[in-house]
Amino acid sequence: MRMRIRKLSLLIWTIVFVGTTFSCEKDSRYADLILLNGNVYTFSWPDPDRDGNPARSAPVENGRWYADAEAVAIKDGDILSIGSADQMKIFTGLNTRLIDLQGATLLPGLVDSHTHVAGLGARLTRVDLFGVETEEEAIRLVAERAAETPAGEWIIGWGWNEGAWASNYPTLERLSKAIPNHPVILKSLHGFAIWGNQLAFEKSGITSETEPPVGGIILKDEQGNPSGVVLNRATTLLNDAIPSPTIRQTRDLLKAGLQEMARSGFVMVHEAGCGTNQMTAMEAMERDGDLSVRVYAMLSARDEALMRHWIDQGPDKDLDGMLMTRSVKGYYDGALGSRGARLLEDYSDKPGHKGVSGEGYGFDESIVEKAMKVGFQVGIHAIGDAGNRETLDFFQSVFSESPKTRRGRHRIEHAQIIHPDDFERFVDMDIIASMQPPHAVEDKLWAEERLGPDRVKGGYAWRKLRKMGVKLVFDSDLAGSDHDIFYGLHAAMTRRDKFIQPPEGWYPDQKMSPEEALRGYTVWAAYAGFLEKQTGTIEKGKWADITVMNIDPLNIGETEPEELFQGEILLTIVRGNVVFEKAGQFR
Repeated sequence: MRMRIRKLSLLIWTIVFVGTTFSCEKDSRYADLILLNGNVYTFSWPDPDRDGNPARSAPVENGRWYADAEAVAIKDGDILSIGSADQMKIFTGLNTRLIDLQGATLLPGLVDSHTHVAGLGARLTRVDLFGVETEEEAIRLVAERAAETPAGEWIIGWGWNEGAWASNYPTLERLSKAIPNHPVILKSLHGFAIWGNQLAFEKSGITSETEPPVGGIILKDEQGNPSGVVLNRATTLLNDAIPSPTIRQTRDLLKAGLQEMARSGFVMVHEAGCGTNQMTAMEAMERDGDLSVRVYAMLSARDEALMRHWIDQGPDKDLDGMLMTRSVKGYYDGALGSRGARLLEDYSDKPGHKGVSGEGYGFDESIVEKAMKVGFQVGIHAIGDAGNRETLDFFQSVFSESPKTRRGRHRIEHAQIIHPDDFERFVDMDIIASMQPPHAVEDKLWAEERLGPDRVKGGYAWRKLRKMGVKLVFDSDLAGSDHDIFYGLHAAMTRRDKFIQPPEGWYPDQKMSPEEALRGYTVWAAYAGFLEKQTGTIEKGKWADITVMNIDPLNIGETEPEELFQGEILLTIVRGNVVFEKAGQFR
């Protein structure tokens, strides 16, 4: 009954106030779109303090958050006005679309600040091994795909957990026996290990005599033959054997990935590590109006030809397009799960081994330094405590030689394990820590084995970084982790996994407040992209990039965070255009 009354009220409201505008429809004040009856959080109030306590002006009383607006008017891709439904009446014309949000929560558009969207598009067509716990189960899934795939075609899988399997890696023997007529490569969850069959190794030219690239490992059996798994930089040996996708195929993968991000509520992605092929595809997509969400491109520092071109050209000055190129992604060390992250001391579960980094992992200081000096922001992948320290040393050396580069809002991507002596250096050099809440709750199964009980306390240390005054931004590193925003928020707020484990959270002293978790995907993400004047909050004149969901994550996060998993995205709006709308939700 209440719903019928609300719809009737909206109809009467429309007739009365739109009817009066018939003769002056072309007046520039009229909105293209008005969102009404929403639970609007503008996030235009100041940041919480370093302990997560809300600012005095935040819309919260006695631990209960309340919306600071109920309606938003949009025109020409920007926010025209924010306020009450009554205040929006003057912006309503005959061609204004009205959407009754029916009490849904409206937030600044979500941003995933570290993605691999083409990989997400590819994931939709690959053999999905996410959550697979045994070699037998993985082989069964691959065999099912092989039964419907012409002989000789490559079969690509993704998602087995290199961290959980690191002490008992599979071999090529059973995989080759079950699938003998297709080259098969199965990429691990974070991409730092690949498992292949005999045919894939043959096509890759990997034999007992093959020397791995510096920073890579080819696992071998007792006879010295490749056993079926390659680690860290050696993954390039198998990856490079896969036929390269055409520009058209890359466009299709990107389009599928970006559409999935729109369905998931994201208005922008920071695409981490774009090579020539991907940049060519994205530039064509922008020209053709084929980008459904905004893309903040991070050029791959490993693509020398591409880097030379952009160093000569310099970063984009125009930040109002759908594709912005003003950042570079460097790679300093490997992953903790595959024991490739560079540590100051030996791995607790592998004495004599410290991981790989620097030149051994393909980090070209010269190219990255040149990019910084011509104005590019740099985000450097660093996971281990030595990897982070040496990355900070690199930044410090460039800043000393060229002080203007300090203004680049440079980032360390992941910043997973930090030595106690190095936390303050992030603050001193104004380095942003770009971190993935899902990584903490996924890695907890084995991280302490790698690091030991003392060193792990410097891992995934969001609260400690906040207390120090380090700027944070949250993201998923998809397709290496689930990009679902409700999973990401739950992990950040609780330090628990999808099974609500452990009950009190893994090292719960590092939890984020609900407000901090949301800011990590909105306000702080805008700052990390130099876009705080354009987006990140719901304010007049800013981009109309908006996410609408069925739950209130601020209040649910405070009282029943497990209910976040009941969240659904209802609307995603980019540049004032509805790029995703849940079917049947709004009429």
